[in-house]
Amino acid sequence: MRTSRVAVAAILVAATGLAGCGLSGEADQGSILHKRSLVIGVKEDQPSLGLKRSDGTYEGFDVDVAKYVAGKLGVPPSRITFRTTPSSVREDALATGAVDMIFATYSITAQRKTKVTFAGPYYVPHQDTLVRADDSSIKNVRDLKGKRLCEVLGSNSWKRVTEERKITATTVKAKNYGECLTKLLANQLDAISTDDLILAGFAVGRPLKIINSPFTDEKYGVGLKKGDLAACEAVNRAVIQMYQEGKAKEFLDKWFSKSGLRITTSVPQFEGCT
Repeated sequence: MRTSRVAVAAILVAATGLAGCGLSGEADQGSILHKRSLVIGVKEDQPSLGLKRSDGTYEGFDVDVAKYVAGKLGVPPSRITFRTTPSSVREDALATGAVDMIFATYSITAQRKTKVTFAGPYYVPHQDTLVRADDSSIKNVRDLKGKRLCEVLGSNSWKRVTEERKITATTVKAKNYGECLTKLLANQLDAISTDDLILAGFAVGRPLKIINSPFTDEKYGVGLKKGDLAACEAVNRAVIQMYQEGKAKEFLDKWFSKSGLRITTSVPQFEGCT
């Protein structure tokens, strides 16, 4: 099984023109590429991205991308176990082996790279802000001064408002973005600021609106255990194929065509496996 996977990986390297270091010898010992089944961390509370259904199964863009990538690694959906992985435990879940990969709106950052090996990004959304539909007081990120902003444990999005841009919003703590949504609808906070794909999923069918004033580029990466460069390179090749085959556009249209967001369907620029 190992020999065949390495051979397949070598063929894909030639096809895509990417460097193939780390796919043989000692460098790939312990890589998830040798596993016949995978545990994949996803969110459970983000409509259109990672949402747990009442029957215990998961759906969304991240879930579809995860299934596609796993398939390219030789693991069919029948051998995938999806596991809810909140933002606050992602690094620990990878380090301990509780999950093999994470597809959970996991933005690549320099700080996180010290603990996690990231493949991708598989998509680059932009941070924006979600407010109640009848709120005309917030038109851009600067208008969050003095407003109640959701602070999700383990997420960096609120920090980009209060710390990077020094906007003096009052943060309201929440365990996850689903709780943010509940509090926004109940008028317990004024705004949620995070990736526009997350906000688009929340806005559909609710009295909410995205202010359409983006102020950052996010990079959704595939989280892998630190040092698994062989898997990182294989995942990158799978992501390239996903775009080349039109599957990325298919997944994006499936989940976000009704959101009004402008979707990008070109291959993102990869960060490099480290």
